[in-house]
Amino acid sequence: MTDLQTDPPSRGGALSDLSAAALVFGSSAAVLVVEIVALRLLAPYLGLTLETSTMVIGVALAAIATGSWWGGQIADRVPPRRLIGPFLLVSGVVVAATPFLVRTSAELSNGSLVAVAAGVAILVPAMLLSAVTPAVTKLQLVRLDETGTVVGRLSGIGTVGAVVGTVVTGFVLISRVPVSGIMVGLGLALVLTGLAVEATFGLVRRTVVTSLVLVTLGATGAATGPGGCDVETAYHCASVEVDPERASGRVLVLDNLRHSYVDLDDPTHLEFAYIRAIAAVVDTAFTSRQALDAYHLGAGGLTIPRYLQAVRPGSTSIVSELDPGVVQINRAQLALETGPDLEVRTEDGRLGVEKISTASVDLVVGDAFGGVSVPWHLTTREAVDQIARVLRPDGVYAANLIDHGSLAFARAELATLGAVFSHVALAGPPEDLARNGDGGNLVAYASDTPLDTVVLASLLAEGESGWEVLDDEGTRAWIGDAEVLTDSFAPVDQLLTPYPVR
Repeated sequence: MTDLQTDPPSRGGALSDLSAAALVFGSSAAVLVVEIVALRLLAPYLGLTLETSTMVIGVALAAIATGSWWGGQIADRVPPRRLIGPFLLVSGVVVAATPFLVRTSAELSNGSLVAVAAGVAILVPAMLLSAVTPAVTKLQLVRLDETGTVVGRLSGIGTVGAVVGTVVTGFVLISRVPVSGIMVGLGLALVLTGLAVEATFGLVRRTVVTSLVLVTLGATGAATGPGGCDVETAYHCASVEVDPERASGRVLVLDNLRHSYVDLDDPTHLEFAYIRAIAAVVDTAFTSRQALDAYHLGAGGLTIPRYLQAVRPGSTSIVSELDPGVVQINRAQLALETGPDLEVRTEDGRLGVEKISTASVDLVVGDAFGGVSVPWHLTTREAVDQIARVLRPDGVYAANLIDHGSLAFARAELATLGAVFSHVALAGPPEDLARNGDGGNLVAYASDTPLDTVVLASLLAEGESGWEVLDDEGTRAWIGDAEVLTDSFAPVDQLLTPYPVR
């Protein structure tokens, strides 16, 4: 049998089958860790949208393809044992520096260069790490009659590594370790692995020391650079800010967006205009101080549940919140106390509403956001059917929407509400109701009982929000020819006009 022309494993140090498998497994896993964590790093600046996910996945796949192709070619020209260590060392340095690079570029460019920085930070390590597999494969190929076995085994091991990297990151690391810690830790692990490989082949060079120094600098930058937060939850970079003009006021910030305002001493103080618009429909649709049974999609700072407890004693609220970290922040920093009248369930809202009994609540409040948009599966006709099911005959659904530009998403969501409920109204800034504003928050109302939009408009005026309200006829005209969203067709992220980069 003819031998392949390779560096024989017997010369200059060799990789055992176990070492080769570990390198392929680890480098493949590292690519997926970088890809998933990059989504969290980008969320505060680009939002957790389909476009962001598509960009990150596309860059990662392009890097994997390029690295595999290029790595195979260079492994045919350069002894593979001279390549593996540098691939790991450079990857480790870039990975460790990624949090600092992304966050600093966002701060210095007001967010405009963050996608470029993130693309480079994903592309370089993913490409180099993907080049490890063909280099290791070339090193392990000694006989032609083993080619299929070696290539197939290492390919399978690499795929398993990618799966493990995905599962461990998504289910374990993100919920327990800050993203900066994940990236710096991974970068250090890659550099140390590169050092071990270099030592195995007797090729320890000054680049190893340089790499360790650069990883240390990256770690320092990640710890001291911009973009820090009080808590990194499974879905958000979260912090609580004190209102400088109101000692008891607290603002819950998720991914640089002001999501909720809570007054620790006065739950009737409603700071945000959209919250006052939700409170206004409650006071319009139900008699004064009538106790209500409410269901809430999304927790935020639980401003409305607190408000209902204060102004309508005896009210009950059930809240579905996907992110346990948000609930913990409410308990630790926003004085949340749950009990028989206020139950917070850590669950997806679409699954949560299905657990609510038919015709059991007076009010449903939709205030759930993934990044800058309502999660698409909460916007569809099928989801709205579930909301209508749980409401009593005179019940009301009030949904906070965010849209910009042509307001295509908001119009589609109003069309969807109109396909299920008999009456739909819309509140928002006058310029957005005239469809010539920049967009922002809007509140949609839906019910099978007519809403007194005159009273509602009066309450909005009393709240000094500057908002106005459209009645049924005006809302239908505002919707225009927008399509109804369904589980089969709900391009929410595409309908949202690109918003200003934060």
